[in-house]
Amino acid sequence: MIDFSSITKTTYHQSESKLGALSFAEKLIYWTIILTPLWWLLGAQTIVYPVVSVLLLFAGLNLDKLIKKSLPICNWTWLAMTLVALWTNILGLEQIGFYTVKTSATLFTLFKGYFMIFACMTVPFWHSIRVKVITRAVSWMAVSFIVALTIQLLILVAIGPHEPFLPPIARLIPGEKVSMMVKFAIIQPFFGIPLPRTDLYTADPPILGVSALLCCFICWGESNKRLRNFGLAGSLLALIISQSRLAWACFPLVFVIIACFRSGLARQGSLWLASFTSLFCAVLGLALQDVIKAPLATFNSARADSSKDREYVVNATMEAWRESPWVGWGIMDRTVTWGNGAFELPLGTFSSYAQVLYLHGLVGFVFFAIALISTVCSFWEPSLRGNRNCQKAFACLIALYILCQATNLTWMAIYIWFFFLWLGSILADIQQQRRKVMTWEQLSL
Repeated sequence: MIDFSSITKTTYHQSESKLGALSFAEKLIYWTIILTPLWWLLGAQTIVYPVVSVLLLFAGLNLDKLIKKSLPICNWTWLAMTLVALWTNILGLEQIGFYTVKTSATLFTLFKGYFMIFACMTVPFWHSIRVKVITRAVSWMAVSFIVALTIQLLILVAIGPHEPFLPPIARLIPGEKVSMMVKFAIIQPFFGIPLPRTDLYTADPPILGVSALLCCFICWGESNKRLRNFGLAGSLLALIISQSRLAWACFPLVFVIIACFRSGLARQGSLWLASFTSLFCAVLGLALQDVIKAPLATFNSARADSSKDREYVVNATMEAWRESPWVGWGIMDRTVTWGNGAFELPLGTFSSYAQVLYLHGLVGFVFFAIALISTVCSFWEPSLRGNRNCQKAFACLIALYILCQATNLTWMAIYIWFFFLWLGSILADIQQQRRKVMTWEQLSL
């Protein structure tokens, strides 16, 4: 006897795993994400991603769409942050005379930072870009992590550490060149144990940790089971080899936040944990900072020198901000040295929050905070209603905001541009569903 139910289920899963016909915008985004290894080897990442997103933004821009398909508040806040950053950049450049190299590098950083975030979150509202198309492309990119990491580890084992090289296209792009170099896996001590570490398609291993964490939760929504498993495996492998301690800590946090949306038991568990911690501190007469001091010391000891260097640069950045607290310095034109001049980094290198204060002052920081808060709040209500994509987006944004404490958002935005596209496509999908509900309600009346 034929089991028609199993045939129906198989057909349904096959249809779900197929993307169907892609729009031009979907094709462009799909292949741009999948060809990430190619852009990396050519040194074109910092120009391809913002150009693709901005071209699609202007291609879909017209007054009718802007009026009828109103954008969420969070999109406008990112545009406002872009304009405030541009204003403070101009103030900073005016002090040094707008010489060509510094001006082009500063404006290009703004173009591939805040403005690209605005473009990526807005494009799905003006073009037909489905969430599952971005999910499929990111899953394939995560699979490429496995291939690239395998090759790098084989090179490391066979011939030892390989010297990085600057790709041809990267030579033509304004700005510093270190972040554009193609680097290979090296051996670095972690808790005193020499282990392989790499930054793969990114500029720095911590950025790889952020990218891998976000990829993992995007791949989780892939409908093709085999591709989903490979994508998750590639994301987890990249997360591990990045040796990003903060990304490792944020990984279980994302699961906890998602569980709190989906399970009443998880919400109760978090309350019981907070109550138990308070009781534990009260009984032993300890402050909360004393309880977390030991784990934090262990966390920092994994790479003690790196933690100290970051703290030193951030403290120097905050001291410089206090000299111009309202509008900041506008440009990253000052450096800090330590170790008898052996090490030198621009102020604002670490921590998005310290960098925003240093570059754009309190005025810029207020707009930056509004952009962050409005973006995560956009996913709050749908998450409570059970929208699984919104729950993952909300949790990933909380993790990203924590990770921004250790890495500049404007520096890593170029490497996680797909995440902002994913956020925009989810919000666009929610807006479309609301319009359908309103239309049905009007018809029923």
